[in-house]
Amino acid sequence: MALAPILVVFLVLMLVIGGSTGASAACNALGVTVDESSLPSGAVAGYQGEQLKVAAVIINTGARMGISAQGQRLGVMTGMGESSLQNLNHGDEGDGVTNPDGSSTCSLGVFQQQWCLPGEPWGSKADVTDVAKSTQTFFKALQKLSGWESLEPWVAAHRVQGNYSPAGYTKYWDAAGAVMDALANVKVSESTGSCAGTPGDLGKDDDYGFKSGHYNANNPITGFAYKNCTDFAWWRMMQQLGITDHAQMDARGLGPGNAITWGPTWNRVGWTVTATPKVGAVIWYGPGNPGGDPTYGHVAIVKAITADGKVLEEGYNMGPDHLGGYYTRTIAANSPSGYLLIPSTEQFAAAS
Repeated sequence: MALAPILVVFLVLMLVIGGSTGASAACNALGVTVDESSLPSGAVAGYQGEQLKVAAVIINTGARMGISAQGQRLGVMTGMGESSLQNLNHGDEGDGVTNPDGSSTCSLGVFQQQWCLPGEPWGSKADVTDVAKSTQTFFKALQKLSGWESLEPWVAAHRVQGNYSPAGYTKYWDAAGAVMDALANVKVSESTGSCAGTPGDLGKDDDYGFKSGHYNANNPITGFAYKNCTDFAWWRMMQQLGITDHAQMDARGLGPGNAITWGPTWNRVGWTVTATPKVGAVIWYGPGNPGGDPTYGHVAIVKAITADGKVLEEGYNMGPDHLGGYYTRTIAANSPSGYLLIPSTEQFAAAS
């Protein structure tokens, strides 16, 4: 049952692509489109026929609004959880509301949006039972939820919908990815964050690209030491910037050395240092911070932000148990010395 959304101003970048451009389309910054005249004839993840038509409308409405593939998948997931992708003319019975038409439920349509309460932002009965209009209203509410991309998708959906618990959506996330894969002809489900070249692309856990290097030996490509925290964090940063050419991965021209110097380096070149965590940002432990080495400091990456505001950290070389190896841990958001936001490709090129 969808209640009034939290109204916080948020701006999204509009960039829509066709649905046949390949797996690179399935990234956080880019939306996908669907040919609604050519949908699968069979079931996909248990959904078929009219349900897939509803999913296609959700995806294409999001595309027209500049919603990312992550957001489109979130919309499909929400529709699955609320109505099993059906434009229902009934809703949660027994919600204690008597409507003007005499019915006893106030929640209708794919997203089970309320329509009958005074000042209800979801619109009229006709609006909430029109799949395209109700989807547009849903995505507008999502856009107003500040930092939704950094939340778990079911947490973001919960905050928009105002339902009882985000847990009701979690089981539909994989199915939503499978439906988007089939309808858009790209592997949306393979993208857990963003595409290459977009802050937030966190790859696949321990996908560090220099595992063959000898621990603590110099990495001639980056200028750091193999399997150190700095080398992994720089690798992940290159991944987010979409840099795959080894010639462009050399950090020595920019000047960050040991982790303890990274905060000052970010400040020197004009990149953002903040106290607010963001998925994909570098976690920086500076001088005297007990989260890092007292001499060298420590850097890692924000892998996720939990519903209660904690930070899931991923990195390399956290001693003594993970020397030269990958680790994750959950920390309080105020534990690090700061968060170093990943620059844009233009900012990186200008500073390098």
